[in-house]
Amino acid sequence: MTTLAIPTLETRRLILRGPEPEDYPDFKATFTSYRARFMGGPLNAYESWMLYAAEIGHWAIRGFGMWMIHDKDSDETYGMAGGWKPAKWPEAELAWVIWPGAQGKGYALEATHAARKYYYQNGWEGAVSYIDPKNLDSIRLAERLGAKKDAEAPSIDGNDVVYRHPSPAQLDGTQLAHGIDMEIAHYADPLFKPKGYALD
Repeated sequence: MTTLAIPTLETRRLILRGPEPEDYPDFKATFTSYRARFMGGPLNAYESWMLYAAEIGHWAIRGFGMWMIHDKDSDETYGMAGGWKPAKWPEAELAWVIWPGAQGKGYALEATHAARKYYYQNGWEGAVSYIDPKNLDSIRLAERLGAKKDAEAPSIDGNDVVYRHPSPAQLDGTQLAHGIDMEIAHYADPLFKPKGYALD
Protein backbone atom coordinates (compact mmCIF):
# COMPACT_ATOMS: atom_id res chain seq x y z
CA MET A 1 0.00 0.00 0.00
CA THR A 2 1.34 3.42 -1.00
CA THR A 3 0.87 6.31 1.40
CA LEU A 4 0.23 9.71 -0.18
CA ALA A 5 2.88 12.28 0.71
CA ILE A 6 0.90 15.39 1.62
CA PRO A 7 2.86 18.52 0.73
CA THR A 8 3.69 21.09 3.38
CA LEU A 9 3.14 24.76 2.59
CA GLU A 10 4.82 27.68 4.33
CA THR A 11 3.65 31.30 4.45
CA ARG A 12 4.86 34.34 6.32
CA ARG A 13 3.21 33.29 9.59
CA LEU A 14 1.92 29.79 8.99
CA ILE A 15 2.78 26.18 8.21
CA LEU A 16 0.11 24.15 6.40
CA ARG A 17 0.39 20.40 7.02
CA GLY A 18 -1.90 17.46 6.44
CA PRO A 19 -4.36 16.66 9.25
CA GLU A 20 -2.98 14.35 11.95
CA PRO A 21 -4.76 12.43 14.73
CA GLU A 22 -3.36 14.77 17.39
CA ASP A 23 -5.09 17.72 15.71
CA TYR A 24 -8.55 16.23 16.24
CA PRO A 25 -9.45 17.82 19.63
CA ASP A 26 -9.43 21.36 18.17
CA PHE A 27 -11.44 20.16 15.16
CA LYS A 28 -13.99 18.46 17.42
CA ALA A 29 -14.28 21.50 19.68
CA THR A 30 -15.10 23.65 16.65
CA PHE A 31 -17.51 21.33 14.86
CA THR A 32 -19.48 20.49 17.98
CA SER A 33 -19.89 24.21 18.73
CA TYR A 34 -22.06 27.04 17.43
CA ARG A 35 -19.12 28.02 15.21
CA ALA A 36 -20.12 25.14 12.90
CA ARG A 37 -23.65 26.42 12.30
CA PHE A 38 -22.84 27.31 8.67
CA MET A 39 -21.13 23.96 8.03
CA GLY A 40 -23.91 21.55 8.91
CA GLY A 41 -23.32 21.73 12.64
CA PRO A 42 -23.15 21.75 15.50
CA LEU A 43 -22.28 18.06 15.14
CA ASN A 44 -22.39 15.39 17.80
CA ALA A 45 -19.18 13.60 18.80
CA TYR A 46 -19.71 10.72 16.36
CA GLU A 47 -20.46 13.02 13.41
CA SER A 48 -17.41 15.12 14.23
CA TRP A 49 -15.18 12.04 14.33
CA MET A 50 -16.54 10.80 10.99
CA LEU A 51 -15.98 14.19 9.36
CA TYR A 52 -12.39 14.34 10.59
CA ALA A 53 -11.78 10.83 9.29
CA ALA A 54 -13.12 12.09 5.94
CA GLU A 55 -10.67 15.01 6.05
CA ILE A 56 -7.77 12.57 6.34
CA GLY A 57 -9.19 10.09 3.84
CA HIS A 58 -9.96 12.80 1.27
CA TRP A 59 -6.24 13.17 0.58
CA ALA A 60 -5.92 9.45 -0.20
CA ILE A 61 -9.05 9.32 -2.38
CA ARG A 62 -8.76 12.61 -4.28
CA GLY A 63 -5.04 13.31 -4.10
CA PHE A 64 -5.73 16.72 -2.54
CA GLY A 65 -7.47 17.99 0.55
CA MET A 66 -7.51 20.36 3.49
CA TRP A 67 -4.39 21.34 5.36
CA MET A 68 -4.25 22.00 9.08
CA ILE A 69 -3.18 25.62 9.71
CA HIS A 70 -0.31 25.82 12.21
CA ASP A 71 1.41 28.83 13.70
CA LYS A 72 4.98 28.86 12.40
CA ASP A 73 6.46 29.74 15.80
CA SER A 74 4.24 28.01 18.36
CA ASP A 75 2.79 25.17 16.20
CA GLU A 76 -0.67 26.03 17.59
CA THR A 77 -3.47 25.16 15.18
CA TYR A 78 -5.84 27.86 13.95
CA GLY A 79 -8.12 25.94 11.60
CA MET A 80 -8.06 24.28 8.17
CA ALA A 81 -7.91 25.43 4.55
CA GLY A 82 -7.53 23.75 1.19
CA GLY A 83 -9.34 21.69 -1.40
CA TRP A 84 -12.55 19.76 -0.83
CA LYS A 85 -14.64 17.67 -3.21
CA PRO A 86 -16.65 14.92 -1.50
CA ALA A 87 -19.34 12.97 -3.34
CA LYS A 88 -22.07 15.16 -4.90
CA TRP A 89 -19.89 18.30 -4.97
CA PRO A 90 -20.30 19.73 -8.50
CA GLU A 91 -16.79 21.24 -8.58
CA ALA A 92 -13.61 21.26 -6.57
CA GLU A 93 -13.95 23.73 -3.73
CA LEU A 94 -11.56 26.03 -1.91
CA ALA A 95 -12.72 25.86 1.68
CA TRP A 96 -11.64 27.06 5.11
CA VAL A 97 -12.63 26.95 8.75
CA ILE A 98 -11.09 28.91 11.62
CA TRP A 99 -11.25 27.81 15.24
CA PRO A 100 -13.13 29.99 17.75
CA GLY A 101 -10.81 32.65 19.10
CA ALA A 102 -8.50 32.62 16.05
CA GLN A 103 -10.82 34.55 13.74
CA GLY A 104 -10.24 38.12 12.66
CA LYS A 105 -6.45 37.81 12.37
CA GLY A 106 -6.18 37.05 8.66
CA TYR A 107 -5.24 33.39 9.07
CA ALA A 108 -7.95 32.14 6.70
CA LEU A 109 -6.96 34.73 4.08
CA GLU A 110 -3.28 33.81 4.33
CA ALA A 111 -3.83 30.04 4.33
CA THR A 112 -6.46 29.94 1.58
CA HIS A 113 -4.41 32.25 -0.65
CA ALA A 114 -1.45 29.86 -0.27
CA ALA A 115 -3.62 26.79 -0.89
CA ARG A 116 -5.13 28.30 -4.04
CA LYS A 117 -1.70 29.26 -5.32
CA TYR A 118 -0.46 25.71 -4.77
CA TYR A 119 -3.41 24.11 -6.54
CA TYR A 120 -3.20 26.55 -9.44
CA GLN A 121 0.48 25.71 -9.83
CA ASN A 122 -0.41 22.02 -9.87
CA GLY A 123 -3.11 21.76 -12.49
CA TRP A 124 -6.29 23.38 -11.18
CA GLU A 125 -7.89 25.65 -13.78
CA GLY A 126 -10.21 27.29 -11.27
CA ALA A 127 -12.20 26.73 -8.09
CA VAL A 128 -15.40 27.67 -6.30
CA SER A 129 -16.43 28.13 -2.69
CA TYR A 130 -19.85 26.92 -1.52
CA ILE A 131 -21.03 29.28 1.22
CA ASP A 132 -24.14 29.54 3.36
CA PRO A 133 -25.77 32.84 2.33
CA LYS A 134 -25.99 33.85 6.00
CA ASN A 135 -22.25 33.34 6.52
CA LEU A 136 -21.25 36.94 5.91
CA ASP A 137 -17.67 36.52 7.19
CA SER A 138 -16.95 33.78 4.64
CA ILE A 139 -18.61 35.76 1.86
CA ARG A 140 -16.43 38.76 2.66
CA LEU A 141 -13.34 36.55 2.65
CA ALA A 142 -14.28 34.98 -0.69
CA GLU A 143 -14.71 38.45 -2.16
CA ARG A 144 -11.34 39.60 -0.78
CA LEU A 145 -9.83 36.58 -2.58
CA GLY A 146 -11.40 37.87 -5.80
CA ALA A 147 -14.25 35.35 -5.96
CA LYS A 148 -17.58 36.50 -7.37
CA LYS A 149 -21.06 35.10 -6.94
CA ASP A 150 -21.93 32.75 -9.79
CA ALA A 151 -25.70 32.46 -9.98
CA GLU A 152 -25.47 30.06 -12.94
CA ALA A 153 -23.26 27.48 -11.21
CA PRO A 154 -24.95 24.43 -9.66
CA SER A 155 -24.98 24.49 -5.87
CA ILE A 156 -24.60 21.49 -3.59
CA ASP A 157 -28.17 21.30 -2.33
CA GLY A 158 -29.81 24.64 -3.15
CA ASN A 159 -29.07 26.05 0.29
CA ASP A 160 -25.66 27.51 -0.57
CA VAL A 161 -24.37 30.23 -2.86
CA VAL A 162 -21.47 29.62 -5.23
CA TYR A 163 -18.51 32.00 -5.33
CA ARG A 164 -16.23 31.47 -8.32
CA HIS A 165 -12.55 32.25 -7.87
CA PRO A 166 -10.54 33.95 -10.59
CA SER A 167 -8.69 31.52 -12.83
CA PRO A 168 -4.88 31.25 -12.71
CA ALA A 169 -4.62 33.51 -15.78
CA GLN A 170 -6.98 36.07 -14.23
CA LEU A 171 -4.95 36.11 -11.01
CA ASP A 172 -1.30 35.75 -11.99
CA GLY A 173 0.63 38.99 -11.60
CA THR A 174 -2.50 41.09 -11.17
CA GLN A 175 -3.28 43.99 -8.88
CA LEU A 176 -5.70 41.69 -7.02
CA ALA A 177 -2.96 39.16 -6.20
CA HIS A 178 -0.64 41.98 -5.14
CA GLY A 179 -3.37 43.46 -2.95
CA ILE A 180 -3.95 40.13 -1.18
CA ASP A 181 -0.22 39.84 -0.49
CA MET A 182 -0.19 43.37 0.92
CA GLU A 183 -3.16 42.66 3.16
CA ILE A 184 -1.51 39.51 4.51
CA ALA A 185 1.65 41.52 5.19
CA HIS A 186 -0.43 44.05 7.13
CA TYR A 187 -1.91 41.32 9.31
CA ALA A 188 1.59 40.00 9.99
CA ASP A 189 2.71 43.47 11.14
CA PRO A 190 2.12 43.68 14.92
CA LEU A 191 1.63 47.45 14.63
CA PHE A 192 -1.17 47.10 12.09
CA LYS A 193 -4.73 47.03 13.42
CA PRO A 194 -7.19 46.32 10.57
CA LYS A 195 -10.32 48.45 10.67
CA GLY A 196 -13.83 47.31 9.84
CA TYR A 197 -15.05 43.74 9.54
CA ALA A 198 -12.86 40.74 10.24
CA LEU A 199 -11.99 38.90 7.04
CA ASP A 200 -12.30 35.37 8.38
